Amino acid sequence: MTNLLHDAAARAIRYLQTLDQRGVAPTPAAIAALRAFDEPLPEKSSDPAAVLRRLDEIGSPATTAMAGRRFFGFVIGGSIPATLAANWLAGAWDQNAGLGKPTPGVSYLEEVALRWLLELLRLPPESAGAFVTGATVANFCGLAAARHAVLKRAGWNVEANGLFGAPPITVIAGAEVHPSVTKSLGLLGLGRSRIVKVPADRQGRMRMDRLPAISGPTIVIAQLGNVNTGACDDLAAVCAHAKPAGAWVHVDGAFGLWAAATRTHVGLVAGVGDADSWATDAHKWLNVPYDCGLAFVRDTAALKAAMAITAEYLPTEGEIRNPSDFTPELSRRARGVEVWTALRTLGREGVAAMIEGNCACARRFAEKLSAGGCEILNEIALNQVLVAFGDAERTKRVIDGVQRDGTCWAGVTVWQGRTAMRISVSSWATTEADVDRSVEAILRAVRATS
Repeated sequence: MTNLLHDAAARAIRYLQTLDQRGVAPTPAAIAALRAFDEPLPEKSSDPAAVLRRLDEIGSPATTAMAGRRFFGFVIGGSIPATLAANWLAGAWDQNAGLGKPTPGVSYLEEVALRWLLELLRLPPESAGAFVTGATVANFCGLAAARHAVLKRAGWNVEANGLFGAPPITVIAGAEVHPSVTKSLGLLGLGRSRIVKVPADRQGRMRMDRLPAISGPTIVIAQLGNVNTGACDDLAAVCAHAKPAGAWVHVDGAFGLWAAATRTHVGLVAGVGDADSWATDAHKWLNVPYDCGLAFVRDTAALKAAMAITAEYLPTEGEIRNPSDFTPELSRRARGVEVWTALRTLGREGVAAMIEGNCACARRFAEKLSAGGCEILNEIALNQVLVAFGDAERTKRVIDGVQRDGTCWAGVTVWQGRTAMRISVSSWATTEADVDRSVEAILRAVRATS
């Protein structure tokens, strides 16, 4: 076992150390080589070292360098080394982190990490928190708590009685609501198509002058960090409109909520503590390994009512909180270990510097690409840059050329009718030199299509 684990560590380290020496996207040959995995189910056992070698030699070249410095395709950062190391150690612990009594170590670490996160993100200290897979499930948890609370006020127990015969719930969200939110609403029986959508401005923010009147059980969903532009809804205004009418305000802050941890961008999230629930991802802007979503709910009882589970065989009594009381899963990995490690390693100043550095790199991208004759379609609010290179077909050709070149990787999107390249700067490792090198590659692709 020891030799196998040393070999795995050596292969992982070599993979990370050689990322800068390869293209960000895998080569066509590496992708074609994946066919070697497609073989009949083995009848007999194999040498684990040989299996690991095969996994590395065929699998590693076929990966996209998302852990590297110049992957800008999605709002995901590579793992901070300390958090990757903690992930390896937690994997060896192999704790099923659903209940505090049988897994006190990881459960307590999660409790501490949640307390630190509430402070860092300027959320009410009495709030409950949950570690889940990602923003989809984090939104699901916050909205499940919202569903419980607004129906309880109307005299309905949704966990016991379901939605059959329940008072209707009005859901209000911006026109640019993220699909992870609409998926969550569908899973909760609230419907993907029943949303009352508020028109958005040119940056994707809800227009406050178009917020509808509120009556009856209502959930209002605001957004911090539009997935294309990075723009943030005016939370203070949303809460001022919704809360006096008794509505629950949920915040989809998958990456934009992390602006609360900074000094330079905290104004974008003014009023964040006035909402009722919040969803975000630590594998986005805290740069911990996949998967790690976070849900926070001011009303602890509401989240627990929506999520808790009991059974005769489960040891649920004890001094340490049961993580499964706050999440959809009972069996779950100890995601809080990496978050605790990130916060303990970086501290408040380190987290702020990382996020502010990414935002500065996004502004640098916009300035240099604009100077190179490219069209920037958005105001640079956080870490997102939208770039057009002419009409849709030419823009797609440029993006294809950039991806083939391999210096960096950015993807295509459509924003308010315009096809664009979307650049998301999210990695702890990205430097100004990486931006400049990537800009050169992008401008080469532009010239190649002229």
